[in-house]
Amino acid sequence: MPELPEVETVRRGLERLVVGRKIVSVDVRVPKMIKTDLTAFETDIIGQTFQSIGRRGKYLLLNLDRQVIISHLRMEGKYLLFEDEVPENKHFHTFFKLDNGSTLVYQDVRKFGTMELLDEEEVADYFRQRKLGPEPTENDFDLATFAKQLKASKKVIKPYLLDQTLVVGLGNIYVDEALWAAKIHPKRTSDSLSDSEISLLRDSIIRILQLGIAKGGSTIRTYQNALGENGSMQDFLQVYGKTGEPCPRCATPIEKIKVGGRGTHFCPACQKRCQKLLE
Repeated sequence: MPELPEVETVRRGLERLVVGRKIVSVDVRVPKMIKTDLTAFETDIIGQTFQSIGRRGKYLLLNLDRQVIISHLRMEGKYLLFEDEVPENKHFHTFFKLDNGSTLVYQDVRKFGTMELLDEEEVADYFRQRKLGPEPTENDFDLATFAKQLKASKKVIKPYLLDQTLVVGLGNIYVDEALWAAKIHPKRTSDSLSDSEISLLRDSIIRILQLGIAKGGSTIRTYQNALGENGSMQDFLQVYGKTGEPCPRCATPIEKIKVGGRGTHFCPACQKRCQKLLE
């Protein structure tokens, strides 16, 4: 599933490809992927221009003249731009014909991705309702608030980080990486974390996600950016997908377990579950 670095890379690609281009026609071939009124989606955006491409967590914001298309890529969604004829592909589901003759195509093998058309003034409330946490940056991701939330909860740390309320953008890959960097077992409860662990976890989340952006995301399974290019963050992963390989820190074999129904990679020596062993 694309996580924040992958979505940010797609955003930057789309910014280069379509900003300033006017939509002249829309063809939606899988109606269920449009979560607002389909007729309005196919008619209201015609004649509008892509003004900018934004992002909130894992959501893309395709900002038009008067409205915003909120796009969530889910498991395998991606955008492709064709300058001339669009080839036949059963996984191409939405087509935006642009004023220069090119076509922006949304591709999704699993058809899990979604698009919603909102008026500009509705966007802020849309994200408030989803209770999204701050962006993972030094300015937005406040340590004191993060610590207060963790200490007030008995939730298991990995699924809590995945639910997007503490901080946005983390998925399975980067949660495993951040917990390894902070030496925190993925099954620890949030209220068991010490102040120093919380501080290190916050710093690790920011650093790893920023590195992921710099490397263009992780190309695992079928992810590509909006320019059809692969990212290279997978070359810098320390534990995700490394089952049985030596931990880069202590050489203990990396293990894989299930946490909250998700495959989870960790080092059993560096990331101990018992708080007493950490003191």
